[in-house]
Amino acid sequence: MNPVFSCKTDWDMSESLLSASIREARDAGRSLYNLTLANPTRCGFHYDPALTLSPLSGEAGLRYDPHPMGLLSARSAVSRYYLDHGANVPPENTVLTTGTSEAYSFLFRLLCDPGDEILVAQPGYPLFDFVATLEDVRLKHYNLFHDFGWWIDFHSLERQVSARTRAIILVHPNNPTGHPTSPAQRAALEEFCECHNLSLIVDEVFLDFSLDEPISSFASGDHRCLTFVVSGISKVAALPQMKVGWIAAFGPAQTLTEALNRLEVIADTYLSLNTPAQFALPDWLEGRHAIQGQIMDRVRQNAAALNECPALTTLPARAGWSVIVRLPGLSLQPLLAEELVREASVITHPGSFYGIAESNRLVVSLIIPPETLTSGLNALNHWCESRKLIRSDLP
Repeated sequence: MNPVFSCKTDWDMSESLLSASIREARDAGRSLYNLTLANPTRCGFHYDPALTLSPLSGEAGLRYDPHPMGLLSARSAVSRYYLDHGANVPPENTVLTTGTSEAYSFLFRLLCDPGDEILVAQPGYPLFDFVATLEDVRLKHYNLFHDFGWWIDFHSLERQVSARTRAIILVHPNNPTGHPTSPAQRAALEEFCECHNLSLIVDEVFLDFSLDEPISSFASGDHRCLTFVVSGISKVAALPQMKVGWIAAFGPAQTLTEALNRLEVIADTYLSLNTPAQFALPDWLEGRHAIQGQIMDRVRQNAAALNECPALTTLPARAGWSVIVRLPGLSLQPLLAEELVREASVITHPGSFYGIAESNRLVVSLIIPPETLTSGLNALNHWCESRKLIRSDLP
């Protein structure tokens, strides 16, 4: 029997060169310094069981009384979260999802017919490709550029728009660049969406993790175009295993009402978010500050260590859990990350993983245990010295 599979699942399943390098090193018994670890539950943070597990034990979780958009108590907790960011988000404008990936899936179904297009920034985290493919949506990339900070390339955005474009995705603050979108850029982007009749999808999972002044949410202010703000407790409360996300919707009244009505039908079709997690969400959001404080202490400590590393030049990041670094003198080294595994026992993400063109750019997590970072940086320094590579502060 030869089963016939969907062409949209015809992915390249072969092992990547980086994965092969890591596997071979571990098979040989070598210890590796993993500078990419971004799972907060594996980074040595302290989780209070009273804040994380106890909220799941209430007897209310034994009753099944589903609401397509999510329980009102849970959606009200999301509203209170946004009040802390100076934004008024009515519970009725919120849809709960099983994580942000499902939130994107719902929005792609809401906005797109098969073959329609959504624009997404590059550099950026490659989450959207698989979701878009499974929803028969075509992704097109618009550029961000670095010039004393990161900026949207509106000429690139204009070139990518077509008659089939339905929405623009913006990650705010961006991963891995760590930059928030400025108010001026937000205004220009909303005007662009209004002019081209596009919706705006804003991913704010790293909103709370600013290294300097607080970042303004797209949930606040006026909304000239249909806008969907996506977030969840994977980052907000550092609880990726609980799988709770949400969509907060804004925009012109008539269009917003129709969008919410359609989202309700989509959500009702799946009813995917489990009841205990919905009852626990108010406690998780209320208790988020304790774990966020630990994470920000770690991020600042690790960012300082990277800035002092003789081998690396760090591109300034203002928010988030990762940073882009540059190794000197290797602009024509396409397999740099693989070579670092083989020769320095250091795991990093190549910049190409995020759509960064320069081959000597690497992405490092800022939430890894400090002792792992110290050991990895020592190994990188030794490798650079052996290559007689000298740091330059030019990007």
